Amino acid sequence: MKRILFFLIIFLIDFQSFGYWGFYAHKKINQLAVFSLPYEMLGFYKENILYITENAVNPDKRRYAIKGEAEKHYIDADIYGDSAIHKLPRYWKQAVELIGEDSLRKYGIAPWNVDQVKQSLTEAFKDKNAEAILRLSADLGHYIGDINVPLHTTENYNGQLTDQYGIHGFWESRIPELLAEDFELFVGKAYYIENTQLAAWQAVIYAHAALDSVLTFEKTLSQKFNSDKKYSFEERGSINTRVYSKEFTMAYNDLLAGQVERQMKRSIIMVASFWFTAWVDAGQPNLSSLSHQKIPFEQLPPTSPNIKQNRTHEH
Repeated sequence: MKRILFFLIIFLIDFQSFGYWGFYAHKKINQLAVFSLPYEMLGFYKENILYITENAVNPDKRRYAIKGEAEKHYIDADIYGDSAIHKLPRYWKQAVELIGEDSLRKYGIAPWNVDQVKQSLTEAFKDKNAEAILRLSADLGHYIGDINVPLHTTENYNGQLTDQYGIHGFWESRIPELLAEDFELFVGKAYYIENTQLAAWQAVIYAHAALDSVLTFEKTLSQKFNSDKKYSFEERGSINTRVYSKEFTMAYNDLLAGQVERQMKRSIIMVASFWFTAWVDAGQPNLSSLSHQKIPFEQLPPTSPNIKQNRTHEH
């Protein structure tokens, strides 16, 4: 009986139900964004590339420690009605006036938050505060990565409304972990963004437009795979964990025609361009004086059991 119970527990621990691009993809996006920066920024960011890379996942870690963090990662645009993503107020003040702050936060504030973090980064550049620049750059990279994920734009964020539970982590974690080494992820040079708030919304709109493919292709493919072929088990740490099989993952990626790779590339160039725009808006301060500083990694508060999240299955 104990052996049967143990097997059932292991079977139900599904690594792919945990999402937000997964730690691997978030780190890769921030890391590669550094190499799209202009010479005037590149030295400082390359010197601190380990910080930028490793701290890319801090916003996910803060979800269970800081109240109000979770809502920054997504927007359930379809909760507001058909085509709402094209009609929602683009600016925070107008959105609050129309919808109310409580409702906005309940269903996610991701695109507004991206612009707010960018403004904070601009101020950090003006102050030439190396620690704040790096912390906000790492955070901004994470939030931009999130708004480029189709499943961050919908109430059906993990396929729970369409009997596709686990698709969130499948799309944004399993595919990159298995296939990203073969992705062509080097992009062009960062560019100046005239309106970062509208740019954030365009990313959300583009990602949301891909949602139908994300859900439809997985359902179509699942009809062709038996459960023992769709899933496999891998040892993660000391736990035998159920994951989507390599065969199913590759078939899904083929159906999507490289969609995950494209969204990672869009995230990388967007992150670099937001960093660059914040620096330009700050007056293009000389960053060479910030070199060779010992920047401590962010110390996150302990997880609070009293913090309730809307999406408890995700990081």
